Amino acid sequence: MMAKSYLIYLDVCCLNRPFDDWTQERIRLEGQTILDIFKRFYLNQWKLISSEVIEAELKRMTNLYKLNQIRELLKIAESKIILNDEIDQRSQEIENLGLTLFDSFHIACAEYARVDILLTTDDRLLRKAIKYSNLGSPVPVVISTAYLNKQANNFSLMNLKLLNP
Repeated sequence: MMAKSYLIYLDVCCLNRPFDDWTQERIRLEGQTILDIFKRFYLNQWKLISSEVIEAELKRMTNLYKLNQIRELLKIAESKIILNDEIDQRSQEIENLGLTLFDSFHIACAEYARVDILLTTDDRLLRKAIKYSNLGSPVPVVISTAYLNKQANNFSLMNLKLLNP
């Protein structure tokens, strides 16, 4: 039986992590995990979904080295979500729950694309998503890579879903 090919949306925090300072253990673990996830994309085991929102957020970056590295990683994306009225409206609803503009658009794009999981390393986004998922919001599963098994090669999305409240 062939494993499911998951659709995964990574926010800009995740995309930055492999290029952050790895002297802190959490950052190193998250960075390595993101690189391991990209290995799965390159092996066509999982599919990366990107969006215009990611591109807009990247345009705000001042570190050109990181920006170029992230853009290189995004070339593997299976598809890119183009903003439309439905995404804009949903983003406004999510933003009204107290999430930032970019976070609300990332979630709205992930919902629109019907991804299996939205990954973030942003604790604030994770806390808000957990809070509102408990209230029955259709916000998709948002998992912090900080909680992944330190043996990144041994994890699967089945393990990730166990972390969902």
